[in-house]
Amino acid sequence: MHGFAQNFLCSKHVSYIMTGLCFFCILAPTAVFGALYHSHGHGHLHTHNLESGGSNEEVSVLQQKISEKKEKVAKLEKSIQAYKKKIAAKRLQATSLANQTAILDNRVAEVQLEIEATQQNIDAVALEVRAFELSIEEKQHVLERQKIMIAELLRAIHQNDSKKYIEIATNYNSFSDFYNSLQYLETVESNLGANVQSLRIAKTQLEEKVLEKKNKQELLENFQEEITQKKTDLEERKYAKRVLLEQTQSSERTYNTLLKQLKKQYQDIENEISGIEKEIRGKLQDQDKLDNLKGDNATSLSWPTQSRYITTRYRDPDYPYRHIFEHNAIDIRAAQGTPLKAVASGYVGRARRCSKASCYGYIMLIHSGGLSTVYGHAAKIIVSEDQFVTRGEVIGYSGGMPGTVGAGPFTTGPHLHFEVRKNGIPLNPLTYLIKDY
Repeated sequence: MHGFAQNFLCSKHVSYIMTGLCFFCILAPTAVFGALYHSHGHGHLHTHNLESGGSNEEVSVLQQKISEKKEKVAKLEKSIQAYKKKIAAKRLQATSLANQTAILDNRVAEVQLEIEATQQNIDAVALEVRAFELSIEEKQHVLERQKIMIAELLRAIHQNDSKKYIEIATNYNSFSDFYNSLQYLETVESNLGANVQSLRIAKTQLEEKVLEKKNKQELLENFQEEITQKKTDLEERKYAKRVLLEQTQSSERTYNTLLKQLKKQYQDIENEISGIEKEIRGKLQDQDKLDNLKGDNATSLSWPTQSRYITTRYRDPDYPYRHIFEHNAIDIRAAQGTPLKAVASGYVGRARRCSKASCYGYIMLIHSGGLSTVYGHAAKIIVSEDQFVTRGEVIGYSGGMPGTVGAGPFTTGPHLHFEVRKNGIPLNPLTYLIKDY
């Protein structure tokens, strides 16, 4: 047998035997190959299952729960759309106390459903985060197992690289065993390549899962912030209805009288802003003072507050006072006393200070390019008319809390009423505010 083995080793198989993993396995047939070959049976290679059945089952359960949550969200969204249709239908009817109360009731119900839907989204994303955590743990397990297997193979190669070919051949009792060994070694070598490739894939998948988990956690934080804001929206809508009933004493006649007063008050404020803006811009042009503002690009405006949460959009159909006037601005949620900053360099055209709650406090800045901005419900103003301010400079502090100085009549909670005008005509502020969120 020894002579046969020697002759066989001089054949073309020597080059195969001396390569990669096969060289290692032939150098250590009893220590390594024997364990692999004989434990799995002659010529049959079995791969180890590195996946954990338990965690896969848990992930499946989580996926089922996630699907159930998403189904609930879809149903809630249908209900929300139904309330929106009811509100739209009510708006087409004649303005009355009963009609306005019904609209407010539908808005309250709508926001309650939005809160419930957001909570379901929070629950679903939390489950998705947990599923990603399990998947990451599994990928880490696979990665470590692959590393251990490859490390053991390489260590055995290093330990046995001094063996002689003749020592190897004497370990086999027959040509059949030796030949089967070579065939099996070819399979093992191929499997080593697959293991190395699997290692790369497992590492890539792990990195992807970690990134996906991070994205889901950010989404979860956004939903949590959203539900906080929605709860505030709900309280403001309830307050709007309560104030309406208190002011009208549930009387249609009183409601109509109040409606006329509010429309007149709004029109007076609108006329004041429009008239002053036109007058001051003409004066500044005559005195060439607008040249002082040309260095600042007023077409790209900074945000006036730290907050980016918009409670009412430009010409928002859900605006509670839309039956009185169109909402030609955006309302930005801001706690009472939030610093208000100039969105661009400008000239203080109007600083209307108030000493009572029924008075509407506001600041108007004149900018280059025909633009002007208005900051409404100002509780405190720290700039003066005929003063130049720079972008980012604090010009006052926000208000809007009903019953506080400068809030005016058109408010249900603390916020900033922010307008952008071009040659006196109101435009959508979001067209000009930089998108830094």
